[in-house]
Amino acid sequence: MSTIHYTVAELAQHLGLVANGDGTRVIDGVGTLAAAGPSQLSFLSNSKYTVQLAATRAGVVVLREADLAQCPTAALIASDPYVAYAKLATLFERVPVAPAGIHPAAVVANSAQISSSASIGPGCVIAERAVIGDNVVLGPHCIIGEDCTIGADCRLVARVTLVTRVTLGQRVLVHPGAVIGSDGFGLAFDRSVSDHGGWIKLPQLGGVRIGDDCEIGANTTIDRGALDDTVLEEDVRLDNQIQIAHNVHIGAHTAMAGCAAVAGSAKIGRYCMIGGNAGVLGHLELADGVTITAKSLVTHSIREAGEYSSGVPLQDNRQWRKNAARFKHLDEYARRLSTLEKDNNND
Repeated sequence: MSTIHYTVAELAQHLGLVANGDGTRVIDGVGTLAAAGPSQLSFLSNSKYTVQLAATRAGVVVLREADLAQCPTAALIASDPYVAYAKLATLFERVPVAPAGIHPAAVVANSAQISSSASIGPGCVIAERAVIGDNVVLGPHCIIGEDCTIGADCRLVARVTLVTRVTLGQRVLVHPGAVIGSDGFGLAFDRSVSDHGGWIKLPQLGGVRIGDDCEIGANTTIDRGALDDTVLEEDVRLDNQIQIAHNVHIGAHTAMAGCAAVAGSAKIGRYCMIGGNAGVLGHLELADGVTITAKSLVTHSIREAGEYSSGVPLQDNRQWRKNAARFKHLDEYARRLSTLEKDNNND
């Protein structure tokens, strides 16, 4: 396999950046400031890594103009080095080219429609009335259920399951093990079933609609709607092992970190960020531009943009045990404080 390489000048030209230093130096990969070698590109966007800049062996570093004086090698000046690095790093990414056609080990229903440019891998199962668009890549053992539609240039890496009535827009990337369109958790408790009652399952009659340029992480699950569809607007990014319940609506350009969960019928705004292991209760609404920090639990709707947190930060175990014991008496302390304030006001 041939090596991918660019000169520093070519990298600068690709993004319209200003280059400083040797523009003829050849770059063939990327690395961290601490580990990169003379033929690799690195970046500095976080000030806590500035101490590593002076000693870096990288061939070129993407940085802000304010850090240029401390750079011992060639540099590319960018207003946002992290974004610039992300765009440049894609030049060195090797994505295997999937051959067009249907693998002999795939199973395809007669009524399925598959573009001639799509690549259907071994062990894939495509059910009735499924539609597979141009240049779609289905990796090994993907299952595409009835009435599912996959837009052009989507890639399902491997073992992805679209259960039923799932629509993917264009350029959607879905990582291994993701399940989209499974039953939502809809139950009604019927007290007439037995002496103590029992659960009755509500049919999940909706689907899932995912917009263009979304990314779904490994082992993430997105339930289809009970009546209306579960919706992810364009450019939503979900990390691994996230649970999206039925009838949730997630606005465009929102990103959620691993193990977050959103309960049924919640509505998340545009440009939101949800931290790892955070939870949003059902039927709540988050305004555009809301950030929820890791491990927070959202228990009420949020009407204004901003950063919100809950939970107890990590602390020494002995101190935590003391605080936990005091927490049990919080209501008592509040009443006593209120009484003292009233007495002081009466004096």
